[in-house]
Amino acid sequence: MFGIKGQKKGMTREIIINAEALETRVAIVENGKVEEFQCEHPTEERIVGSVYKGRIQNLEQGLRAAFVDIGMKKNAFIHYWDMIPEDAARLEAENGGSATEEEEDEKPPNRSGNRRGRGGGRGGGRGRGRRGDAKGRKRKTHEDISKVFSVGSEIVVQVSKGAIGTKGPRVTANISIPGRYLVMLPGSKLKGISRKIEDPKERQRLKKVLARLPVPENTGLIVRTVAEGANQRSIVRDMRALTAIWADMQQKIQGDPVPCCVYQEPDLMDRTARDWLTEDVDRIVVDSRERFERVRDVAKMFGRRIRSRIQLYEGEAPIFSHFDVDRQLAEAFHRKVDLKSGGHIIFEETEALIAIDVNTGRHKSKSHEESILEVNLEAVEEAARQLRLRNVGGLVMLDLIDMRLRKHQNAVYRAFKASLTRDKARTNVLPISKLGILEMSRQRVEESLLASMYVDCPNCRGRGRIRSPLAMSVEIQRQIAAVIRRHDGKKDLRLQIVVNPMVLSRLKEKDEKILIDLESRFTGQLLFKSDASMHHEGFQIVDVDAGQTVYSDGK
Repeated sequence: MFGIKGQKKGMTREIIINAEALETRVAIVENGKVEEFQCEHPTEERIVGSVYKGRIQNLEQGLRAAFVDIGMKKNAFIHYWDMIPEDAARLEAENGGSATEEEEDEKPPNRSGNRRGRGGGRGGGRGRGRRGDAKGRKRKTHEDISKVFSVGSEIVVQVSKGAIGTKGPRVTANISIPGRYLVMLPGSKLKGISRKIEDPKERQRLKKVLARLPVPENTGLIVRTVAEGANQRSIVRDMRALTAIWADMQQKIQGDPVPCCVYQEPDLMDRTARDWLTEDVDRIVVDSRERFERVRDVAKMFGRRIRSRIQLYEGEAPIFSHFDVDRQLAEAFHRKVDLKSGGHIIFEETEALIAIDVNTGRHKSKSHEESILEVNLEAVEEAARQLRLRNVGGLVMLDLIDMRLRKHQNAVYRAFKASLTRDKARTNVLPISKLGILEMSRQRVEESLLASMYVDCPNCRGRGRIRSPLAMSVEIQRQIAAVIRRHDGKKDLRLQIVVNPMVLSRLKEKDEKILIDLESRFTGQLLFKSDASMHHEGFQIVDVDAGQTVYSDGK
């Protein structure tokens, strides 16, 4: 769920859980600093990681993709290369007969999206590579797909990316079921161990354990990082639980009508217990007695030491306020983020692109080049943290302070790459360009934190700006003149202009002479009225005698 990889010596790590009726929040705090954050609303269905039996609605040759009805408002989208997984045996052969997967290959599907080495769905076997068709794979043509999947046929898929904005969910036929120590890959032959487990003796021990497991036929397994040091009994118990889940899924796949959900990804509380109750966590604090007991019950399977670290918070202040989490989360929505060095970064989020601008601010140092290097190093580390906290994705442009020395550029690039290693979302970073810009892409699995917790401002409509009183005065005068021209020849025309109080202040204090001159050019009268309920950018022009609104821009 969260992307923390390894704990520095002397570092304290805590999991703070705020459980309420309408919202569950989990924060990972390291030495008092929030490094990871997840939020879930129990009343809203979470579909990422869930498995559905769907029906092909149409095949789009131009997009090289299909749309699948899985029972949602919008049809799910699946690439051709994700519809017919290939055999994992080739991957095993490439790795000398023993597939050794990266850390992201053993992540729960709710955070990873598509991964290499995934089996399941029709045909089973291997999933696609990181982007598009994997190297060496035969390109799937429209004819290949249409032979296997006609419109109206059924397909079993797993949601790898939730609906974002106007787009429906992204799905894949490469099914993976995460457990505590293992990830089951139905339809695959892949068996491997996370590369994050580096000790040769431990790897050898886990290979022997893996070889003895009662693995169902045509099913792959990945040993997760958390299995390091786990006893064989615990791993076997996890294998049995996953087998039971897969057996239940198969019954639903065969018997339930289309479309239907055959596997529901656990909620945030269960995922936290499954993925994060590990030895390197110093304390887990929960503010709900019911959830506290629930986490303790789950922890029984992981040992007494872990269970003893779970605490119930009963303080008067909200738990996130007590642990200073709320204040730090509030910064995730600020446009400007201050750095300890005195510099700052400006964070601009759009639907598809994130722009981050680095500024020296108040930072001062004896050496100009060393000063720039220090700010840039701190900025890239904070930028990586902000991307995780805000849960934003797409194309990211990081505008660094110009560095003349190539060694400084390389140092900043390496620091940024190192900061991104803890991010569970898939990232791709390019070297610093000649313009001093770091370009990267970050996988988007769900709506960003900003999109999920905020709505557009009713005044600015999400622009972050409203028209100035001066601009409004110019527009009002323009529309008054237009109304007068339309009523040319009418005697004693009386017009009432209804505006926001702030705009009226501008009209009275600075534009009164201009309005008097405008009034003198026709045989009529201009009357102004303040209305606090009027939108700042809205106004109305009313023909008083006729009792009719002749112009309205009420926004």
